[in-house]
Amino acid sequence: MSESMAGQLALVTGASRGIGAATARRMHQAGARLVRIARSDMPPLPGSLDIRADLAEVGSRLEALMQVSAQAGVPDVVVSNAGAFLLAPLAGTSDELVREQLGINVEAPIAVARHFLPSMRERGSGVHIIVGSIADWRGFAGNAAYAASKYAVRGLHDVLLEEYRGSGVRCTLVSPGPTDTAVWDPLDPDCRPDLPSRAEMLTPDDVADVICFAATRPRHVQLELVRLGPA
Repeated sequence: MSESMAGQLALVTGASRGIGAATARRMHQAGARLVRIARSDMPPLPGSLDIRADLAEVGSRLEALMQVSAQAGVPDVVVSNAGAFLLAPLAGTSDELVREQLGINVEAPIAVARHFLPSMRERGSGVHIIVGSIADWRGFAGNAAYAASKYAVRGLHDVLLEEYRGSGVRCTLVSPGPTDTAVWDPLDPDCRPDLPSRAEMLTPDDVADVICFAATRPRHVQLELVRLGPA
């Protein structure tokens, strides 16, 4: 990417792998200072403030967000990417599976937004990006809980877009189609005719490039929604 993020502070959640790791890497290459939050080890990134936390757990995410504020301040760019992708037919959708999906896919981005967006408004600037999914606007058999969580994410974004419109805080929802990350490993899509093969999927860098594009638009440009998928 050619757009500079020099001097900007960017927070990326779910930054240990896949889209989150690629986004953090791209933003670092563009000159941003990075704060990364993830449950597991993150690939080395010089100068990054890395916080291990489970954002699905209330105490863990509160501690992590307070640590970001204390050690880094209010980000210029927030990318809420952390999520869970657990598929099951409706009859096999347990309460535990529903809670896990909602905890990380819905409660976590609400908590992140609530923690930082008021301060962004007070400052008069900021970019808030949520990574959604094709499942936030299109239903697929076998993913009731996941789709419910992602439709909720789209609802959250739509509300934030209106609540913060005109404040200097710009909100974007990036909704990618199937992306070749580790979340597909348990499903082995190359052996499933009902799923796209890995070769047909987007790459994490494809999605990261779009996220970084959204993060670097001029301050008078509001990029509300980006949907991308394999050609």
